[in-house]
Amino acid sequence: MTSDVILKATDLRVSFAGIKAADGVNIQVNRGEFVAVIGPNGSGKTTLLNICTGYITPGSGSVHLEGAEITGLAPRKIARLGIARAFQIPQLFSDQSVINNIMLGLAARHGLWTALRPLETPARRKEAQDLLELVGLGEDANRISSTLPEGHRKLLDIAVALALEPRLLLLDEPTSGVSALDRFPLMEAIMGAIRQRRISALFVEHDMDVVARYADRVVVWNAGQIMAEGTPAEVFSNDEVLKRVVGVA
Repeated sequence: MTSDVILKATDLRVSFAGIKAADGVNIQVNRGEFVAVIGPNGSGKTTLLNICTGYITPGSGSVHLEGAEITGLAPRKIARLGIARAFQIPQLFSDQSVINNIMLGLAARHGLWTALRPLETPARRKEAQDLLELVGLGEDANRISSTLPEGHRKLLDIAVALALEPRLLLLDEPTSGVSALDRFPLMEAIMGAIRQRRISALFVEHDMDVVARYADRVVVWNAGQIMAEGTPAEVFSNDEVLKRVVGVA
């Protein structure tokens, strides 16, 4: 019988210059969930994403993806196993076209592209165009990616991550740098894409309106520890969370 748990992190501990970014943290993401991690700046939220994607090896503790331990594996290995990541600042080939960014992601997934092989093939271009249509960027395929507005750059970064065919997507502040008017359309596009692909997701976010509207479950991270966890309604009715994290007296 297949477990409903796709990601499980147990007793994670990591410190930087004596500051505990993770101090005995336990967290899991269930299949099909969209889980938000919130907390003050510097509380260690992004450290969790870095541990789960291999950019940081914890001092102790473990991370399992669908029951298999991935603690300390290289980022490329973890990506191949099924975890993709979109960054707060999109990681794109800015001088390349939008569709070339996707085709580079597809080539990386298959491990087929070298200087001696063409990047573009009919099948790869079609798959890339389908991904762009999925996130609402179909009409931007031939634009140079650096000319896209910030929200569209975020969507392109997510489409590149989806090109890796992940089972779990990690998002670091997806609405950061996006105007207030654009944040909900951006999230609708993200949610539509991951739901259609049946991908689970874990995202760090500072916009509490976005968290309240889109998260299935919220994990509150403070000083390297989880201080609360539950549905958005449960978390945002917690007086300590309102006082110490949201900033409501």
